[in-house]
Amino acid sequence: MPNSFLERVLPYRGRVAELALGIGVNKLIENLFSYVLYPWVIYKYGALKGGIVMMFLSLFASLLTLKFYDWSQRDWLGIEAIKSLKDYRGEQNAGRITGWFLRKSDPAAFLFLCFWYDPFITTAYLRKGKFNGMTSRDWWIFYGSVLVSNGYWILACFMGVTLVEWVWQGLKGFL
Repeated sequence: MPNSFLERVLPYRGRVAELALGIGVNKLIENLFSYVLYPWVIYKYGALKGGIVMMFLSLFASLLTLKFYDWSQRDWLGIEAIKSLKDYRGEQNAGRITGWFLRKSDPAAFLFLCFWYDPFITTAYLRKGKFNGMTSRDWWIFYGSVLVSNGYWILACFMGVTLVEWVWQGLKGFL
């Protein structure tokens, strides 16, 4: 019987390292894609053309990530842990709010996940089973999440780019 906290945690260090690496790499790629490439393309080509380009890039990136997730047969993002948030009733507000949305229904979870995460996470969370490929239901979820999440992000980036341009024009008048 392990005596200390460290002795109880050490058997899980491989899983913790896997999650840390998976979440860290995914977050880095997601941030570069969402906060650097996406606004730049929207700025350069506009909401319509840039949005279409980014929607296809998002579709391709999410599909590759899904294929890698299934191929690796590892839950390197803790999606199963996210599924367990349905039952969360603890003290953390973010966990309780997330759990509330996820308990509501699959359509409510779909919308919540589309606005907070990418199509890969939305699809991996909502599909039945794990690492088992895609059913026709899963493909509908995937394509729907590509449309909803990218529609939202195109609008957000366009508004952000427009605001920055407006502020820049205002500052140029003072300089």
